[in-house]
Amino acid sequence: MVWARSSILELVLVALCLVLAFQAEGFFTVGNLLNVLRNVSMQGIIAFGMTMVIISGEIDLSVGSAVAFAGCVTAWLAQWLAALGLSMVMALPLAMCLALLLGMSIGALTGLIRVRFAVPSFITTLAWMTVLTGAAQLITGGFPLTPFPEWYNFFGGGYLFGVPFPALVFLLVFLTTHVLMGYTSFGRSVYAVGGNPEAARLSGIRVGRVKVVVMASVAFLAALAGIMQSAQIMSGSATTARGWELNVIASVIIGGTSLMGGEGKIRGTLMGVIFLGILVNGMTLMNINEYWQHVVRGALILAAVLINRINERSRD
Repeated sequence: MVWARSSILELVLVALCLVLAFQAEGFFTVGNLLNVLRNVSMQGIIAFGMTMVIISGEIDLSVGSAVAFAGCVTAWLAQWLAALGLSMVMALPLAMCLALLLGMSIGALTGLIRVRFAVPSFITTLAWMTVLTGAAQLITGGFPLTPFPEWYNFFGGGYLFGVPFPALVFLLVFLTTHVLMGYTSFGRSVYAVGGNPEAARLSGIRVGRVKVVVMASVAFLAALAGIMQSAQIMSGSATTARGWELNVIASVIIGGTSLMGGEGKIRGTLMGVIFLGILVNGMTLMNINEYWQHVVRGALILAAVLINRINERSRD
């Protein structure tokens, strides 16, 4: 009984796959399953970072805007560096590194504002969401930037050993965050800070540093996803990734992470990401109206929150 309650998402996922195997033609094919994995990869990468943030008791609403901003910055910097005389082979990797550094710096600044001035991360990242959207539009002038060479598409649409490259990055980020949160002192510190910041401080944990690191981490992963997204569509566009923050947070919540902080698993987020990806893919294959798809996803988020709260009360 305890095992069934703790593995309810896995059981529902198996049941969903069985239903789709019979109801959605072409669902259980290698090509479609790889397509699902590729589609969830970029949002999933951010979701692992978001899990760390929510466990620490914070939240980041700017990740969708950060994705678009990183793609636009990469395109603009590559174009600018090429105009200075650098070959695209040198200009583009340098632009990618600078975009990652800028994204991480914005996240770290969010953490510092939270620590130094006690401004809730909800407010700060809400402001960043607007700032980054506007900045992306200013950089591009409202039109997609397309300075990328053909080989750049590999980072967003290429394959390695028959597996989509973004999916391999997704699995690598999962393994890294899983080990970090489950088997290191930093991971234990994140749980402690989210569970009881004052007790964590009295235990010698540097609460402020933990919050800055997790906010910088999710921003770095959002920038990484933004670079891969720009490689997939071969342009830097300010209109991409709209609403991603909601999908990312939904995956984390469905995976069992408590919005109150101090509780959650990276493995649960992995299940949440895959569950949402399979659900959307299945509904698309079954030609279900897009509006109904939004209704179903919203209902699932509400159901996941209720189930998590019931489980928490039963444990208490």
